[in-house]
Amino acid sequence: MQPAVDLKGQTAAVEVRKQRKWRGTWQLHAMLLPAIVIVFIFQYIPMVGLVMAFQDYEPWLGFLHSPWVGLEHFKTMFEYEDARQVIWNTFVISTLKIIFNLGVPLAFALLLNEIYVVKFKRTVQTIVYLPHFLSWVILGGILIDMLSPEGGMVNRMLSLFGMDSIFFLGDNDWFRTVVVVTDVWKECGFNTIVFLAALTSINPSLYEAAIVDGANRWQQTIYITLPSMLPIIIVVGTLSLGNILNAGFDQILNLYNPLVYKTGDIIDTYVYRVGLLNGDFSYATAVGLFKSIISFMLVVTGYRLAYKYANYKIF
Repeated sequence: MQPAVDLKGQTAAVEVRKQRKWRGTWQLHAMLLPAIVIVFIFQYIPMVGLVMAFQDYEPWLGFLHSPWVGLEHFKTMFEYEDARQVIWNTFVISTLKIIFNLGVPLAFALLLNEIYVVKFKRTVQTIVYLPHFLSWVILGGILIDMLSPEGGMVNRMLSLFGMDSIFFLGDNDWFRTVVVVTDVWKECGFNTIVFLAALTSINPSLYEAAIVDGANRWQQTIYITLPSMLPIIIVVGTLSLGNILNAGFDQILNLYNPLVYKTGDIIDTYVYRVGLLNGDFSYATAVGLFKSIISFMLVVTGYRLAYKYANYKIF
């Protein structure tokens, strides 16, 4: 006969282990308390203001006495041509940023991995990584001077080749290109680190076997490196879906002007301008809430896809 299972004894043992673990780690949990309080104050309490999206909010009446209008502001959002153009601009700019911020760092990591001179490799990586630490307030001022149609360094170089000056930050045909290129330049070094870390985890014996079979460096990259990096590429790509409506508020705000509202105005800058500058709090809140709901759905979808195709999960 098999001995009876002592379920009560096992349960008691599990509880004892949990208590011992808590006694040993409560200090670490206590260190999280200030961060939790800050997040609660600045992230959760302000969510009460979302009721403005369903009200004709007036500051002197407050949340309790402002008249309710239901979904009127959401209907207005889709009726305004400016709002539709802003949503399209956000989608286009974000999509281009996601594509190039995935492809360029991947290609750069592959090229950097081929360098065998360690000092030169680290120097290049550090130089490319430095722009990530600069804020868009600083970079915005630098880019405005560099791209100025009157005396800017870029236009001076174009004049040497007999080309006319280009108003990069005031031309709707050029503004999106400038935004995407400068964002990729700024974040390329940071994203490259992720792919370099993935490259170090590839088994060297695979390359040794490929060399024995006569494979050149290009064939090794196609048949070994890229397939081995596919999981991390899928993870980075799918998790980027959550930022499809985040086109970069700091960058756009410091670079754009009324001349490029048609192609450069995004949801965040539109909400800032309409809500804070024009005082239309309810309509701006409705636009912001619409963006948040779509972003939440995309984040959930991204994590689902990352778990399904790359077995990636946070918990």
